[in-house]
Amino acid sequence: MAVNVETLEKLERRITLTLPASTINGEVETRLKKLARTVKADGFRPGKVPMSVVAQRYGYSVQYEVVNDRVGQAFAEATNEAKLRVAGAPRITQKDEAPEGALAFDATFEVYPEVKIGDLAAAEIERVSTEVTEAAIDRTVEILRKQRRTFAQRPAAEGAEEGDRVTIDFDGKIDGEPFAGGKAEAFQFLIGEGQMLEQFDKAVRGMKVGESKTFPLQFPADYHGQDVAGKEADFLVTMKKIERQDLPAVDDAFAKSLGIADGTVEALRADVKKNLEREVKFRVQARNKAAVMDALSKAAELDLPNALIASELQRLVEQARADLKQRGVKDAESVDLPEDIFKPQAERRVRLGLVVSELVRGNNLQAKPEQLQAHIEEMSQSYEKPAEVMRWYLSDRQRMAEVEAVVIENNVTAFVLAQAKVTDKVLPFDELMASQ
Repeated sequence: MAVNVETLEKLERRITLTLPASTINGEVETRLKKLARTVKADGFRPGKVPMSVVAQRYGYSVQYEVVNDRVGQAFAEATNEAKLRVAGAPRITQKDEAPEGALAFDATFEVYPEVKIGDLAAAEIERVSTEVTEAAIDRTVEILRKQRRTFAQRPAAEGAEEGDRVTIDFDGKIDGEPFAGGKAEAFQFLIGEGQMLEQFDKAVRGMKVGESKTFPLQFPADYHGQDVAGKEADFLVTMKKIERQDLPAVDDAFAKSLGIADGTVEALRADVKKNLEREVKFRVQARNKAAVMDALSKAAELDLPNALIASELQRLVEQARADLKQRGVKDAESVDLPEDIFKPQAERRVRLGLVVSELVRGNNLQAKPEQLQAHIEEMSQSYEKPAEVMRWYLSDRQRMAEVEAVVIENNVTAFVLAQAKVTDKVLPFDELMASQ
């Protein structure tokens, strides 16, 4: 049977669904009879409740269910017959006018757009790469040393130095008045590790236990505490305790303490390099993938289904609420989160999702089983028990779907880079690791 599809605007369509009233009534009667076998009512034995009572109590809800089911079925059959790809759920409204002995409904909905991807050979993309240097390995080993450092109290005659852990009392005032967060007792921090503002850090250097000192401090204009940002304070600091840090030597014993099987410094450095290379690979992939997605977005022409944007907006708002709740924000469920702030992100995600799907479908870029396996194996290597991590991924369909999405994006990235005008850039290790 031919389906009449009315085009309303861009991606919006409407079709009319007509259902025989006799079919609806027959289905309602069948369901009520089945319900009557188990329904309970005062004054009647189970299964002996009169149909008139059952119909009076449940007739409306059963009819609502039947109409919903039948309309849903008719909509699926009609859109399948018309070969339409429906985006989102339809909006169903009953028509006042209908053929005799029938019910008529209008189904208004959106369809997936036609995606036109321009000439990818004209796309200009910067592809970055990064090398794990010996200096990067040195810094990582130094971090491992600091994670295992110990502290010992300095002799009273010695002043505080770079790397010392100091315990102080401080009292800050602005124009002679105390301010929030400006006072503390037995406050502890490490000199020279960026835990305090540079002026504060420098002021305590050289101080000895029992010594007090007053100094001015200029808060930066972009300081996170808005009440004091850009203002000058006077601080009184009293040194209570100074502890010298002792770092372990980088030797075979240190390597063994980190669980290195060979127990040698060479093996430790090789392990550090392997882990850094894995992290660098993922970061480089993410950066190049973002560049490819930007190029794809610019090269594609398509209309965006409002239904998909609305669905993505809802997902982003729910995700934001979950993040707030995880951070301990009180009443995260009721925090006002205007959808407008998420709309650009929602539109971008929907746009890229449609473009990537079109590219995957047209160029056979689906994730292959061996690619999924290799990706999971690679991710698992950064954990203590890789085999358990692999089982954790493989045992859950949702987690595997997330892995599949990443692999597909990697395939798309490789496909686009092979065609585009690519400029290669070597990114310093520190710059890559500092980027988000």
